[in-house]
Parts: sequence; structure tokens; C-alpha cells
Amino acid sequence: MNNHRYCVIMCGGVGSRFWPYSRQDKPKQFLDFLGTGRSLLQMSVDRIEGIVQPQNIYMLTNEQYAPIIREQFPDMRPEQILLEPCRRNTAPCIAWAAYHIHALDPEAQIMVAPSDHLVLKADRFRDSVLKAFEFIERTDAILTLGIKPHRPETGYGYIQVGDHVGGDFSAVKTFTEKPNAELAQVFLQSGEFYWNSGMFFWSAQCIIESIRSFAPDIAQKLDPGMGIYGTPGEKAFIEQNFPSCPSISIDFAVMEKAPNVYVECVDIGWSDLGTWGSLYEISPKNVDGNVTQRCKALMVNSRGNIVAVEGDKVVVASGLNDFIIADADDVLLIVPREEEQKIKLYVNEVKSKFGEQYL
Repeated sequence: MNNHRYCVIMCGGVGSRFWPYSRQDKPKQFLDFLGTGRSLLQMSVDRIEGIVQPQNIYMLTNEQYAPIIREQFPDMRPEQILLEPCRRNTAPCIAWAAYHIHALDPEAQIMVAPSDHLVLKADRFRDSVLKAFEFIERTDAILTLGIKPHRPETGYGYIQVGDHVGGDFSAVKTFTEKPNAELAQVFLQSGEFYWNSGMFFWSAQCIIESIRSFAPDIAQKLDPGMGIYGTPGEKAFIEQNFPSCPSISIDFAVMEKAPNVYVECVDIGWSDLGTWGSLYEISPKNVDGNVTQRCKALMVNSRGNIVAVEGDKVVVASGLNDFIIADADDVLLIVPREEEQKIKLYVNEVKSKFGEQYL
């Protein structure tokens, strides 16, 4: 196994679109969503076993979730858990991880992965990841995995492929963030666009140089830590400098600006599991297209619903079509599936009207 391969897993998000099952004190990446006995985060680590050595896996999170990570990964060393002092979107935390790993291993090749995605074709995934590492080891490139779309999804970003450079690899022509339904349909029909998986590959040196070139306001805050990263002084340096980094995604900060961005087009059975709708898509359905998640439900003249209820409750619904019914702790959510993108808005309204205890 290549000792210079690393994986950084981003696991500090709240997952509010999966509310109320995903809550602030234990968001979806730490939950066993599929009834396998493993959380989504644990499954993310399982997938890279044998590709990246256990000591080369890093978690990007915050102080609130550190105890959950230690509970789910009791053998993980404390220094493998990088604690952000505050949320600043993905670019600053990814940059910090690169600086930290580069200080330990200047030849490091890094995979950045979300903690809450689903991959159904594990063998294809492993093959794609190995090819991705091989690509960045021979090319000074920024690489992302692109997923062939099978529906006009408005909740994902899209990558337009450019010149083919061999195998499953192409240059990236454009990035588009979450298009409307009409544009998503155009993307699907064109055959030139792939979903942005949020999985990235690069050398530590390459991404640091890219941050310096295209996100200098982040580099100005983190560059002075060269010589401090990997030492006992790192924690204090990050606590002092990280909060003044701009809140910006790695896509906007680097991916859309850098000239050396490539995509590996893959079919790995991927879902970002970002919404109740995405869970509905991948779940087994009965003859009426209803999905029940670990609960008892009697659905009368009802079609296309997803029902997720904790505990021993029985759900009875009649004449209900294409709805989300989710009950967890002290919250019951009943909304049309077509309104799933509004759940974050409903969460904010609940917070303002009833308080944070329901989040």
C-alpha cells in the first residue's frame, strides 16, 4: 500500500435537509440510516480500507462532534481528528487539512470525501479511487469524481466535460451549481454533464499552491502556520487565524478558477443522501411505490410516500400521495416530497418560532 496516500473526510455538517431525523446534536453522518449497523461515516471509512492506511485517515469536524467520532472510531489517534474552531464552509477546512498533512508528508496525495454519501457499487468505487490516485501521482492536477446523471436533479452541482485525456478522465469545461429543472433537463439530455460528487483528489503541494493562487485571502491566514503545523502550537494558531478565513466552498474558491481541473467519469451507484427524496430513490418500494424505514405502516390508497418513524409507533395514512412522513424525538414532519428543498427553510422557521431545542 502506498504510504503517501491520505483521505480527509468532512464530517462537521448538520444535515438539516434530513431533519428531523438528522439533528444538530447527532447529524446524519453519525446515524445508521440503512439499518446495516454502521453509520454513514463508518461506511465511508470502510470503503477506503486497503487503499489508505488507517493512520492516514483524517476527520474534519468540530468540538461538538469529536466525542461521537471517538466513540465510533475508538482506535483513531486524537491527532487524526482536526477540529475547526467555527464553520467556514469547505475551502478553509480543506486548505487547513492540506497544510497539516503537507507538514507531515510533503509527498502526500490526498483524497477528500464527504462523510454522508452512499456508494452501492463498492468494487467499482475502489477501482475508481485507485485510478484517481494513480492519475494525480503522475499529473499535477486537481481531480474530481463525476457521476453520470440518470434524472434531471436540481439539488446537485454539475460538471461539463471537455477534452478527453484518456481512460475515464477528461478536462473540466464548466461547473454549474444546482440548476433549475429546465436547465437540469438540458444537462441530462446533452450527455456532456455529470453530477459533482464532492470527492476530490490532489497532491498536498498542488492544492496549497492553488489556494495561494485562487484563494489568497485563505492562504494569507494559513500560510504563516508553515513551521507550526504538526506541532503543539498548531491548535492555538488555528484557533486564532481560522475564524478570519472567508466562508466559501472549495468549488467557488478553487475548482471553478484553476486551469488544471479534471474529472473521472464513473458509475459507482452513488447518492449524496442529501434529502429524503434521495433516500426514497435508493430504497426498496412496495407495489404502490411506498417506502417505510424501520417502522410499521398501513398505507391505504396512498402512493409514492416515504415514512420514517422512530420507536414502536404504527403509522396509518389514507389518500396520501408523494409525501414525506418523518417522526423523530419531539418533531413530526409531514411535507410533499416535491417540497424537500424547502425543509431547510422550515427548520429556520421552527428555530425562530419555537427555539433551537427542536433542531
